[in-house]
Amino acid sequence: MPEIKINDKSYDVDKLSENAKNQIASLQFVQSEIVRLNAKLAAFKTAEIAYSKAIEEAI
Repeated sequence: MPEIKINDKSYDVDKLSENAKNQIASLQFVQSEIVRLNAKLAAFKTAEIAYSKAIEEAI
């Protein structure tokens, strides 16, 4: 019986409604996308710094 914890309360996933399960799946998707986008943003910020330094050196 898998459990999920929401607001410090545990729920048996097997006992949740299909709607609740779908909402959980959507939330998990969104959370994983946020993680992915934050990693992408970190890479872009690193590139921004590198390009700024390169511009300073070029001028």
